Amino acid sequence: MLKRKATKDIKKWVESKDRKCLVVQGARQTGKTYIIERFAEDNYEEYVEINFKQMPSARDIFSGDLTVANMVMAMRFRFPEKKIAPGKTMIFLDEIQECQEALTSLKFWALDNRFDVIASGSLLGIDYKRASSYPVGYVDYLKMDGLDFEEFLWGMGITEDMIETLCGYLETRTVIPEAIHSQMMDYYRQYVAIGGMPEAVSKYADTRDFRDVDRIQRNLLQGYLYDIAHYATAEEKVKAEKCYLSLAKQLLDKENHKFQYKEVERGGRAQKYYSSIEWLLRADMIHICKRVTDIKFDLEDYARDDFFRAYTTDLSLLMAMKDFSLKQHIVENTLEGNTKGGMYECAVADALYKKGHKLYFYKNDTSHKEIDVIIQKDGSVVPIEVKSGQGKANSLKSVMKKNKDIPWGYKFADGNIGVSDDCIITLPLYMAAFI
Repeated sequence: MLKRKATKDIKKWVESKDRKCLVVQGARQTGKTYIIERFAEDNYEEYVEINFKQMPSARDIFSGDLTVANMVMAMRFRFPEKKIAPGKTMIFLDEIQECQEALTSLKFWALDNRFDVIASGSLLGIDYKRASSYPVGYVDYLKMDGLDFEEFLWGMGITEDMIETLCGYLETRTVIPEAIHSQMMDYYRQYVAIGGMPEAVSKYADTRDFRDVDRIQRNLLQGYLYDIAHYATAEEKVKAEKCYLSLAKQLLDKENHKFQYKEVERGGRAQKYYSSIEWLLRADMIHICKRVTDIKFDLEDYARDDFFRAYTTDLSLLMAMKDFSLKQHIVENTLEGNTKGGMYECAVADALYKKGHKLYFYKNDTSHKEIDVIIQKDGSVVPIEVKSGQGKANSLKSVMKKNKDIPWGYKFADGNIGVSDDCIITLPLYMAAFI
């Protein structure tokens, strides 16, 4: 069983006073159902699970008056072996986007406050699948992504004490012993090649066979394409699939990683495809990194909606869009050119996204200065450059000299920890998961 950080987050929700219902959001196959089921088994006398895809007839439970008494009675008839006792039972409504009335019912479960109710779904952002009365104000939210690098290390048998020791070097900004650093880079390259989808990580932990991992990654990608075909409107199906499958080319095959519609289709334009990007974003199938015109707080004030980079929500899906040999080159550290730079930019963006950061980038067309990623932390702007090797961060140095109000910047590189006079902190690529 893979250890996940979401388990602690669910426990905090259970222990909170006057809690609402919990909605666990995230892309498909990120482990939402598995974690909730294991938590329910370990912490409740019983739990009632309704998966509206597997059990569409269960929608009848929510077809009448949405009082808690009526819903509980209907559940008892549906599951006669369940007592459904207040304070002892978790109610888990999975794939809730398939039942609008169940989504609406969360308000009444929260007002009643006798039962712990968790809802989950992978396509909750699709507008046409939303309930007419969404329970705003009556739910708490938990976003669940694929495994981050730290969770991957747990799966590989690295203990929390060992990771705490590693983070100690980050806090003191001291050089990591080469034996530790070298091993961590090996693990990191494995993680980049595998991604964080639980099924892929679990299979690798069992077999250490990248061929098994590759099959799982490609099955996952097919599942995502099925969701586009099944849930997207008729006019968006083909366009959304083309946009999604273009991501590997957009990010790995060219020097400029900005999303370009001409890479989707010859002569492609935003007028035709932007609605498809919005659909993929709502469906949790991509996340975007907007270009900013200036590096100042608040970055959103300087963000452009028409210039952005689009990333898969997990590296597993990006790997499935490329040939198997890409994984071999990553693990053996033989990547070159645009692919190498693009791959590690994607990996750092993936790490920061999974830590909850909104991502931006900066490019000055006149000076050709470019900052790969910019985040905001503790009310300050943090510029980041990603180097697949140990090259100089000239753009970052220029930005730091020009913007004295920026306290520090990061350079992630295939190297060790260091701090320069320019307030630039150099960190190994894998440390993006720990800042």
